[in-house]
Amino acid sequence: VKDIDGSDVELSKYRGKVLLIVNVASKCGLTTTNYKELADVYTKYKSQDFEILAFPCNQFGGQEPGTNEQIKEFACTRFKAEYPIFDKIDVNGPQEAPLYKYLKLQKGGGWLLGDSIKWNFAKFLVDKNGNVVDRFAPTTPPSKIEKSIETYLSR
Repeated sequence: VKDIDGSDVELSKYRGKVLLIVNVASKCGLTTTNYKELADVYTKYKSQDFEILAFPCNQFGGQEPGTNEQIKEFACTRFKAEYPIFDKIDVNGPQEAPLYKYLKLQKGGGWLLGDSIKWNFAKFLVDKNGNVVDRFAPTTPPSKIEKSIETYLSR
């Protein structure tokens, strides 16, 4: 994958860490709560083999229209994001990023909702071995995922 600055990043560098992977957007009604709580959760667990990987996506209501530079400035200045932010991607459809194909294959949305990502701030929890262990709805605040994070950090 590419990071927000356009550099190649091997996701294998995160092996051995618990990951929270999130599709983010800066102009969504869920933005303030999610970005604030993602920063809080990251601060709390970053010293314990935990990482948040944020992937900007403009597929839902055109709510991430900015350039990578604008997205980075927004997240890092306004919300003090210290976790990695990556290049803007598609999470559904023909241009879907391979990472999101994998995440959805491992942890679908259930028979009622289907596997596609429904909105900004869908969250996937990945254990230290790269297994997708949980999927959280866009409306689930990051603070409500802390117990799950702690469970997988202790394994």
